[in-house]
Amino acid sequence: MEAYRKEIEGLEIVTPQQLEEYRIKFLGTKGIVKSLFGEMKNVPNERKKEFGQVLNDFKQFAETKYETAKEQSAGNGQQAVEEIDLSLPGDAMQTGSRHPINLVRKRILDIFNRLGFAVADGPEIEDDWHNFTSLNLPEHHPARDMQDTFYIHQNPDWLLRTHTSNVQTREMEKGKLPIRIICPGRVYRNETISARAHCFFHQVEGLYIDEHVSFADLKQTLYFFVQELFGKDVKVRFRPSYFPFTEPSAEMDISCLICGGDGCRVCKHTGWVEILGCGMVHPKVLENCGIDSNKYTGYAFGMGIERIAMLLYQINDLRLFSENDVRFLRQFV
Repeated sequence: MEAYRKEIEGLEIVTPQQLEEYRIKFLGTKGIVKSLFGEMKNVPNERKKEFGQVLNDFKQFAETKYETAKEQSAGNGQQAVEEIDLSLPGDAMQTGSRHPINLVRKRILDIFNRLGFAVADGPEIEDDWHNFTSLNLPEHHPARDMQDTFYIHQNPDWLLRTHTSNVQTREMEKGKLPIRIICPGRVYRNETISARAHCFFHQVEGLYIDEHVSFADLKQTLYFFVQELFGKDVKVRFRPSYFPFTEPSAEMDISCLICGGDGCRVCKHTGWVEILGCGMVHPKVLENCGIDSNKYTGYAFGMGIERIAMLLYQINDLRLFSENDVRFLRQFV
């Protein structure tokens, strides 16, 4: 033990590693102190008290050395922390960017805000009445086949909304006229994922109801919107179409900005891209929502934000928007 005492006195413990090595060697479960106490069984009974006192003194000596070195090590660490210069500049952080869908959504809303449209929002999980029946799509109506749907509960029916038209019906039910709203949001349809389609996407729908609203008002609103978004030189055409919630109905095409009208897979090699559907609100829809169709008329329109973004940024695959590839997302500011 005298040899161990001299060894401990001569030790210089500076680093945390040296401190831990000392603890293991002398105070650990298989350390020297533990080993010396194990020798008590070999000491004659008449000398056990004397030997025990010597062992306890040695143990206290070894523990005191450890505690002193531990305090010094902590003090050195605190001193090192205090020596850090907090005025030095930190590591540079890379600035993120907004998602292209959000950028396009904001541009669309800004244009319609200038025309007096207010933003309205509604639930993504919807009942059958607000998503279908109130929009002149009663149960078993063949037009429901146009929207293959994700049902989450049936009898009564609850589903992931297939369009943001549910927001329009909820606003009409409030009975506060006139109505001039724009309804952005995410919608869901059970479609095969491809360069042109996905099982979820984002829409912006608009609704204007007042006295003496005409199809001419609708056309001029959409002409203004397209020219503000795509420029004065974009070509526009309206095609007659069918939607159960509007009559008459039309689809609006613009010249393809990706191929310049020469034809590509986005425009199906026609030179034209459909960007929205529109029409005059069906009188049945007005009546379902408690609005007098003899006094009020209105128009509605809806567009997919992904389709608009593909044209604005000349992107030929819709799936890029949802793959979260930072190499793609970093291109937008």
